[in-house]
Amino acid sequence: MLNYRHLEKITKGFSNHRRIQIIELINEAPDLSLMEISSRLKINIKTANVHIGKLVSAGLVLKRNRGVNVLHKLSPLGSVILKFLRKLE
Repeated sequence: MLNYRHLEKITKGFSNHRRIQIIELINEAPDLSLMEISSRLKINIKTANVHIGKLVSAGLVLKRNRGVNVLHKLSPLGSVILKFLRKLE
């Protein structure tokens, strides 16, 4: 049986143009830090942090620590969602 609340959480995770940009950016250049993401997209670091938090919560982006930096990459689910979004174009 489908868990509708889980599907809603995933859908809300990518239902923002900025979060879709972040998904595409991380797909093209995995292991980016928060600072690198905000710089490349020319957005405030706090804004980037909020969006990444929602992507992580939805299971679309994974975080890992490397020294003082936190690096981000797409999860397998994030890759599937990106393919889905490209089909909608």
